[in-house]
Amino acid sequence: MMCAPQLCLLEHFADHRPHLFIKRLHVWPSIFDCFLNQISDHPIFHSCSENHQLPVAIQLANFLFHAGHYGNAVSPEDVTQWAGVSIGSVVNCTNCVMIAVLDEHVQFVRIPSKDLEDMEKAQIFTESCTCPAWKNGISAADGSSIPLFEKPHML
Repeated sequence: MMCAPQLCLLEHFADHRPHLFIKRLHVWPSIFDCFLNQISDHPIFHSCSENHQLPVAIQLANFLFHAGHYGNAVSPEDVTQWAGVSIGSVVNCTNCVMIAVLDEHVQFVRIPSKDLEDMEKAQIFTESCTCPAWKNGISAADGSSIPLFEKPHML
């Protein structure tokens, strides 16, 4: 079976073709670097085992590629073909990055309080682009839509 992983192209894309970097990982290269700096010291990426982990940058890239795709491109097999790593590595990378993100959620998730000017601007923007009923909802900071297949509900 022939394999031509594309993971090695990310550095070139980041430096010379950022639109292709964004297309693969759904973040700007500078955001990737900030994200990497935030999670690199997490204990999940450090072990005393003789089995070395993939570098954190590769684990994060695998996670972002996996999380940023849907439909036909979401399976671990598809990530495997893109990154040139095993299916087990895709699963492990996803799990490790998620653990690091959840432990650092205060750093990554921030919902502005209702009395801030930014929140008011976000509500006006949301109301103008969607419907008035969603004005007080949570939306993506970059203005992208979030496709929902069913009405969100509280558990």
